[in-house]
Amino acid sequence: MVRTHRTAVPGVLALALALPMILPVATARAEPPAPPTARSVALTSVGVQLELPRPTGAHAVGLSTLHLVDTGRQDPWVPAAGPRQLMVSVFYPARRGTGEPAPYMTTQEAALLLERQVPGAGIPPETLSGTRSWARSDARPAHGRFPLVLLSPGFTLPRTSLTSLAEDLASRGYVVALTNHTYEDSGTTFPDGHTSTCVVCDDIPGGWPVVNQSRAKDVSFVIDQLISRHSPWQYRQMIDQHRIGMAGHSVGGSAAASAMTADKRVRAGVDMDGTFDIPIPATGLDHRPFMLLGTRSGHAPGEDRSWDQAWTNLDGWKRWLTVTGTGHISFTDLPALAAQLNIPIPGATISGERSAEITRAYVAAFFDLHLKGLRQSLLDGPSPTNPEVTFQHP
Repeated sequence: MVRTHRTAVPGVLALALALPMILPVATARAEPPAPPTARSVALTSVGVQLELPRPTGAHAVGLSTLHLVDTGRQDPWVPAAGPRQLMVSVFYPARRGTGEPAPYMTTQEAALLLERQVPGAGIPPETLSGTRSWARSDARPAHGRFPLVLLSPGFTLPRTSLTSLAEDLASRGYVVALTNHTYEDSGTTFPDGHTSTCVVCDDIPGGWPVVNQSRAKDVSFVIDQLISRHSPWQYRQMIDQHRIGMAGHSVGGSAAASAMTADKRVRAGVDMDGTFDIPIPATGLDHRPFMLLGTRSGHAPGEDRSWDQAWTNLDGWKRWLTVTGTGHISFTDLPALAAQLNIPIPGATISGERSAEITRAYVAAFFDLHLKGLRQSLLDGPSPTNPEVTFQHP
């Protein structure tokens, strides 16, 4: 059975450094290209301005960064740290021409991510932290009330790894809460300047189900904070608290189902290429909609028994989509950024830009249908414009 949310992520880009670079044209007489070395990757990163794909919606995108402390819950991984603390990036529809360009991540967060993903490659942390994103800090909010979508990243990955998806959803008319899960990612910087590291990346007390349960509690707490009358987010009135969904990558996708089981406020969920550590209950999810979106190689029927079981137990609207040519991290920012550094992605044969386009289109269509009530022909069946996407019917 494939277990793909161990996020083939730890060191997945490091593995790519041992693979040949993909060149657009090769003549019959050309010698095979040499694998990129740490030195060659470092040289290509000098002076490179990395950039995320542009959002596709009609709205500009604002960004607020919140430091939330759950005084009613001790940190599950480092009890000595006291109450559970989270950093949350809230993306929202904004008015054009307001706010200031928002940073992608801190330099220390970038250094820790590079150390885990491409150790020894020599890529300056500033190259990654200086990635151009499209959100603007403290931009004035657009008028209206919007659905809320929670996003949860893959294990070991910082929340910023789903920034492109978050920005795109916000541009399409969603408030998006992109949450870190402290001590489960490569590094998160807090307002006092300290940066937490990944305490449980190599040894998870209690195993993967505990990760899912902890993330479900994180998500419920974030919802509480965002919709509370005393919310720390100044634009809480933008949120329609009766239209809440969640999507996640890898274990974050598995946790979407766990959150829906634990919290009935989460009305719709998406798992992007994550094995279910806690099975979907045999009684289903109270007829709430759920979408499986994954790699063709790892998540076609029969490849991951947890998906086969989930499909049987899901009792509401459901879709099982696989994307040919994608690897496990194709549903994150990393392929688009790696391509700009000439780093190939293991298992991926479509470009990072294309995988981002597919991910954003299908996730947005799902939430447009189930949180906004807008019919989406994209979800009715195969599309000639997206031949990589297969609708599975086990």
